Amino acid sequence: MDIFLQQIINGLVLGSMYALVALGYTMVYGIINLINFAHGDVLMVGALTSWTVASVLSDSGLPGWMVLLLGLCCAIVICCALNFTIEKLAYRPLRNAPRLAPLITAMGMSLLLQTLAMIIWKPNPKPFPALLPIEPIEVAGAVISVTQCLILGITVAVLSALMYLVNRTKLGRAMRATAENPRVAALMGVKPDMVISATFIIGAALAAVAGVMWAANYGTVQHSMGFLPGLKAFTAAVLGGIGNLAGAVVGGILLGLVEALGAGYLGQLTGGVLGSHYADIFAFIALILVLTLRPSGLLGERVADRA
Repeated sequence: MDIFLQQIINGLVLGSMYALVALGYTMVYGIINLINFAHGDVLMVGALTSWTVASVLSDSGLPGWMVLLLGLCCAIVICCALNFTIEKLAYRPLRNAPRLAPLITAMGMSLLLQTLAMIIWKPNPKPFPALLPIEPIEVAGAVISVTQCLILGITVAVLSALMYLVNRTKLGRAMRATAENPRVAALMGVKPDMVISATFIIGAALAAVAGVMWAANYGTVQHSMGFLPGLKAFTAAVLGGIGNLAGAVVGGILLGLVEALGAGYLGQLTGGVLGSHYADIFAFIALILVLTLRPSGLLGERVADRA
């Protein structure tokens, strides 16, 4: 097996999931300058919701792809409703407060979601059923699963749709106007509250998709599963240049590749000394190096200072 190519494939799959979550961070930060640390836990809720749907429909006789699709749809609905509620109840009252207040609120919301998920779904890890064919597909000496192919395809489709939404639609223009200056945007007929709520809803949908893909790829879910992917996705957003959609995608893919190559390829070369247990080290070393050499991230920051 070609170890290098295999780790490239694994890194692209992992980076695709990071990119989806990083886009949620980037969109929210670009508009209201808020780092929503509860975003990773929205991913967790999406994964657990899809697991619940899959468990309920396990004996229904439906094909696996249909069960996965129904689980994804339910996860998106639940996560969008959840993020809309969080924004309206927790973040909107603090919109004009000092920046430290919404930041602490976001951390508290993350802990609250984890606790509620532990109460609802119990703390023990749960196996996510294999709903798609498990036979590997050989590609130039490496293997890729049907689930991983689906992850890459869905990621490309979702990212393309998001870029079209932001750059070519009326809602996208309203988002960019609100990010530039919400007061002036309001004078031009834009409703900033509606735009911000829509941004949180879109970010929640992206997190739900990433959560279902994460569960399907790794085969397990639990109440604390969203913390590390959320932290890595935030790292990816900073790595690419937070506030920049293209930067979030580049940062996510790059972070996934660094993790996969560092944990797998270098692990093989060093006889297991630098194995999968050190994946987090490689990711954050890359972040430190990039921010040391280019503090604004790889693609810089395109968020203007507000008047």
